[in-house]
Amino acid sequence: MLFKGTLMILCVLLLNAAFGTDRWLPNSTIKPGFPINVKTDDPGVQHAARFGVYRYNNLSNDIFLFRESCISKATLQVVRGLKYTVNVDIGRTVCTKRTHPDLDSCAFQRNKTLKQTFSCYFEVWITPWLHRVQILASLCQ
Repeated sequence: MLFKGTLMILCVLLLNAAFGTDRWLPNSTIKPGFPINVKTDDPGVQHAARFGVYRYNNLSNDIFLFRESCISKATLQVVRGLKYTVNVDIGRTVCTKRTHPDLDSCAFQRNKTLKQTFSCYFEVWITPWLHRVQILASLCQ
């Protein structure tokens, strides 16, 4: 599923590739294959961050689930799909992995001994026409 802003960028890039950049957008800074900064509240960025958190939760031995608390930076690159890079802070929630709740309904830990946060970098490659999402990098510290 493509998102509104992402769909527009993809269409512009496809037109540029087919007919040349000079004809359609002579002053454009968008170039196929080059990452561009995108707003952190963009739905595509939000979904990419969530996919990264799912990967972290699946690989973590923690009994509690983590979810994103703040996205500080995001880029988008059009390369046989959409490649997002996202810098995000994640925090431990009160929800356990055994209960499998919706992450949006999970509150962050308030208990000082259980509270924990990490700064993460995720690279998420989405190929919408194949309905495929791959996590290329997942680094948290």
